[in-house]
Amino acid sequence: MRWLLTLAALIWAGALWAQDDPAAPPDPHLMHAADEVALAYVITGDAEVDAASEAGLRGLSHVLTARTTVEPGTPIGIDPERDDLSLLTFLYWPVTEAQAPPSPQAYVRLNHFLRSGGMILFDTRDGDIAGLGGPDGGAALQGLAAPLDIPPLAPIPADHVITRSFYLLRDFPGRYQGREVWAEAPPADAQAAEGVPFRNLNDGVSPVIIGGNAWAEAWAMDENGLPMFSIGSGFEGERQREMAYRFGVNLIMYVLTGNYKSDQVHVPALLERLRQEEVVQ
Repeated sequence: MRWLLTLAALIWAGALWAQDDPAAPPDPHLMHAADEVALAYVITGDAEVDAASEAGLRGLSHVLTARTTVEPGTPIGIDPERDDLSLLTFLYWPVTEAQAPPSPQAYVRLNHFLRSGGMILFDTRDGDIAGLGGPDGGAALQGLAAPLDIPPLAPIPADHVITRSFYLLRDFPGRYQGREVWAEAPPADAQAAEGVPFRNLNDGVSPVIIGGNAWAEAWAMDENGLPMFSIGSGFEGERQREMAYRFGVNLIMYVLTGNYKSDQVHVPALLERLRQEEVVQ
C-alpha cells in the first residue's frame, strides 16, 4: 500500500507540473514538498492563525506517519500570489476577516489547482458553516471563495467515501463539533448497488471541503508532540481530539486515493472494522 500511495503522489505531481509553463523552472522548495507529500496551508498574514495552521498540519503529519503508510514532510506555508500550486496536493485555508482577497492571477492559480485534482479545506474556525448561522467567518469565506470554480455543495452524507477512507467515521469534529461539513454534492441519481452499503457519490475527489470546526487547533502539536489548544475537558475532550485526528487522516487518505474505498471488494473488511469501532465506542 505504501508504494502505491507514493507512486500516486509522484505521478500526480508530475502530471500537474507538466501542465504549467514548461519554460518556468520549478521552485526547489515546492519540489521538495511535493516529493515528501507535505501538507500546505495558505498564509493569511495573521501571525497567530498562521502559527496555528503550521502546528496543526505538523500534528496531523505526525499522526499520519505514526498510523499510516503516508509520511508527510514538514508543512509549508503558501502564498497564492507567487507560489506554484500545481506541485501541491492539499491546502488548508483558515478564513479570517482581515484577509485580503487574492489577486486575479492568484485565482487563476487556485482554479487550476482545483481543476487539476487538488483540494482546499476551508475552515471558518467559528464552529459553523458559511451562510448557515455562523458569525463573521461565513461572510469572509463567501468573499474569498466567490471567484473560485467550486461545484454545487451539500452536507457530507453518511455514506461518503471520506467516512471510511481509513477510519470509519460518523462526524468530523475539530476544536468544535456538531456542525455540518460540506463537500461536492453527489449526483442526483447516485444509488447504491444491490448488496453494497455505500454509493459511489463522485468519480473523483471533491475539490473543496468547507466547515468551521477549527481543525488546525485540534490537530496542533508543539515541537515535543504535545497538544497546543484545549478541547473541552477530561476524557470527552481528549476523545474529541482523537476523532479530529481521525478525520484528518481520512481527509488526507481521501485526497490521495479518491474513491478507491468505494470498491465492493472492500465492503466485508469495512463492515468488520465498523463492528470493531462500535465495540471500542
